[in-house]
Amino acid sequence: MTLSPSAAARVAAIAAKQGKPAILRLSVEGGGCSGFQYKFGLEDAPYGDDLVIERDGVSLVVDPVSLDLVAGSEVDYVESLGGAAFRVTNPNASAGCGCGSSFAI
Repeated sequence: MTLSPSAAARVAAIAAKQGKPAILRLSVEGGGCSGFQYKFGLEDAPYGDDLVIERDGVSLVVDPVSLDLVAGSEVDYVESLGGAAFRVTNPNASAGCGCGSSFAI
């Protein structure tokens, strides 16, 4: 798992604005157009069994169940004409959808 510099900078900015620690949780839930969907949220602290990746003072945390589905992925933050969003480049995904937030294995 990796966290891109642009994603780390965006998490740091959001966390500072909300007065929270710069800890981004990535989890995977059932649902979405392709079967699974990514969920992002700020955390106060990682859980004991989380994988913790750090970059530029920002932590990315992933629970063990989600990690099985996103191992080897990169979390990035992209801005385009269509808007700005966190994106996951997941080598385990066999299919995705146009929104970029759901995938199939």
